[in-house]
Amino acid sequence: MGADAKTTMKNVEISDAAAKRIAKIVSADPGKIALRVAVEGGGCSGFSYKFDLVDARNDDDVAIEKDGAVVLIDDLSLVYMGGSVIDFVDDLMGQSFQIRNPNAVASCGCGTSFSI
Repeated sequence: MGADAKTTMKNVEISDAAAKRIAKIVSADPGKIALRVAVEGGGCSGFSYKFDLVDARNDDDVAIEKDGAVVLIDDLSLVYMGGSVIDFVDDLMGQSFQIRNPNAVASCGCGTSFSI
């Protein structure tokens, strides 16, 4: 991992609500160690976020930890997520992980797709 990825890693944050929810979900699923967040091509705005519970860390993963919660993000996804905040929202519309990404110039109504 280059110096740029290390700098970007420091700029991705996990909110208190997200950390609490991630820790709860991971602890309830034996064998899982973290929540993986990835950026993929596709979605209605060009890129989309993918969330998965995982049981292993890949060589190119960067781990972000807060209050017992671990989020893994690969180097390529970090390029698109610099300065982002991973949050968990529980409101009238439902419960979901959301990413507030300052790099996104547009996003879709569902909040899982964005463009840069």
